[in-house]
Amino acid sequence: MNSKFTKIIRFVLGLILIVFGANKLFMIFNGTGFMPQPSLPPNASSFMASLGATGYILPIVGALEVYIGILLIIKKWVPFALILLAPISVNIFLFHIFLDLSGGMIGAIIVVVLNGILIYKHWSQFRPLFY
Repeated sequence: MNSKFTKIIRFVLGLILIVFGANKLFMIFNGTGFMPQPSLPPNASSFMASLGATGYILPIVGALEVYIGILLIIKKWVPFALILLAPISVNIFLFHIFLDLSGGMIGAIIVVVLNGILIYKHWSQFRPLFY
């Protein structure tokens, strides 16, 4: 569970989450993020606009991504962080499958695969949840 491979995967996933979560938070609080926003198809754009209009979904998701990323990097409560990340990563993947197939699909696949690898590596800690 503490192999170099697992450490690298955990660090890369944590870094991805911190960067993209912080970008969401900067975009919400400053109006612009530090990364350029991709152009989205009309359905994806209206979906993101409706999430932004709620006023709470995107800030919570951004803060959770930063929090989960920090937990993964400092190796604190990793199984808890992976459980929190599971629905977020599945939703990122499904968003790109159904609303924005052309852009960001590789990033979505990377997040889902890295999360899956880490869940597999920590499966002994998740096993009691399923028995």
